[in-house]
Amino acid sequence: MKSREELQREYAGAPAELIEYTCQLQAQLAAARAYIAELKRQLFGPKADKLTPEQEEQLRLLTEDVQAQAQRPPPLSQEVLEPEIVSRESAQEKTQRRARRQLPPVQLEVQREVLEPADKDCAHCHQPRPRIGEEITTEYDYQPAKLVAHEIVRPKYGECPCGCGKTGVALAPLPPRLVPQSKLGLGLAVHLLLSRFDDHIAYYTLERIFRERHRVNIPRQQMVQWVEKIAFLLLAIYYLIWQAMEGGDYLQVDETPVKVLDPEVKGKAATGYLWFYSVPGGDVFLEYCDGRGRDNPQKRLSQFKGTIQTDAYEAYKSLQRERHLTLRRLGCLGHVRRRYHKALLESSAEALWFIGQIRQLYQIEEAVRDCPPEERKAVRRKRAPVFWRAMKRRADQLRADPRFLPQSTLGKAVNYFLKEYTALVGYLRDGRFEIDNNLVENDVRPPAVGRRRWLFIGHPDAGWRTAVIYTIIQSCRRRGINPQEYLTDVLSRLPAMKNHEVKDLVPSRWQPRTSTPA
Repeated sequence: MKSREELQREYAGAPAELIEYTCQLQAQLAAARAYIAELKRQLFGPKADKLTPEQEEQLRLLTEDVQAQAQRPPPLSQEVLEPEIVSRESAQEKTQRRARRQLPPVQLEVQREVLEPADKDCAHCHQPRPRIGEEITTEYDYQPAKLVAHEIVRPKYGECPCGCGKTGVALAPLPPRLVPQSKLGLGLAVHLLLSRFDDHIAYYTLERIFRERHRVNIPRQQMVQWVEKIAFLLLAIYYLIWQAMEGGDYLQVDETPVKVLDPEVKGKAATGYLWFYSVPGGDVFLEYCDGRGRDNPQKRLSQFKGTIQTDAYEAYKSLQRERHLTLRRLGCLGHVRRRYHKALLESSAEALWFIGQIRQLYQIEEAVRDCPPEERKAVRRKRAPVFWRAMKRRADQLRADPRFLPQSTLGKAVNYFLKEYTALVGYLRDGRFEIDNNLVENDVRPPAVGRRRWLFIGHPDAGWRTAVIYTIIQSCRRRGINPQEYLTDVLSRLPAMKNHEVKDLVPSRWQPRTSTPA
């Protein structure tokens, strides 16, 4: 693409309007090519922001050049300051994690089958031959789940014939039911929740599975009603999770759209939004809202004071400007990296340079990931500013360059970076802060996977129960709790609990019962 000066030299004497028009056409053509390249990447390319081998080699050379020119502070430790060692250790740890994931399951129920040889007894004297050992071959089998009818039998006893008095009929009280006046059992309830909100199976698929595999007809409408009753039971835990998060001073926030069948919207599905609030290493809280406006986070965060970490969506910026005394905002380096990666698809060497700098920052994060917050803060402040200043300086130079096209993919990436610069470097203030918003974005993925399978929420009134159940499941996963064990235990205890006892059932405080009540 030629600059305005090059065009003027090449077409000397041409009208200035023609030169200006040509520059506009060039910019539009570059924007169209970038848009087409992005559509092709979304349709046919890899989803992750990965570099080709040639780009990796270029990035390595650029990194070596930057390392040679940058004035580095003296090293604190060999593990922290040597990017090559960090990369090597990280790769080794990843290999070990993959190996651990491939280990066979343990603590399974063992069903033993003994195969005796035909010649176990001596053919000459007909006496048993001495046993000298055994060979064990293990295979993992699967026993399909089944539906059972659990009958609660309560014998009734009349008055004693001795005539000792009117004692009435003796009948044991019915234990608290999960859903009163319903045939829903605990195991089936947990299975419905996990199938729908953890395995992302649509209700109509569950209806077919019950009918074809278990010979039982459970209509979709019945399942929806059951799930609504269970979600209502879990509301107390849901609100307690938010109460604890609201009392902190650091939240990561994000949102994602979801299709909703609204009877008031004719001819097409409406769009609702699931808003995500999370504490790194802690719980996740989801809230369903009809729109994406500022009113939703403004209401939810009305009592929160501290720092939120978000992308550059204007609603968050507006909220910060309104509450600048009680609310601060951090940016997300992951969003910056994605924009430079898009620019790299246009073979922009400048984008590759920025990706190299960002990689250096992430190597610092990898090195201090398991360190205490104060140590993370100290290492970051000693190591990271040189890369941030270099990126800021290069971005300012690019924007001042007359050949720079603000509407190009690289131009958009640079402008995004400069507008977000203050929010991006804010993570250096506190070792608890993250460099990006990736943790909460990871929590967005399960609902995003789910909406591709069940496609939409059946009614706007169903949005709240979707948020409640996803909140419980995702908070369990954040804390390494098996959602099936948690829901089985909690739903067996909730119907008989008092309000002040529910606080012990939130994922952060939950302890499984050591014995099953009689």
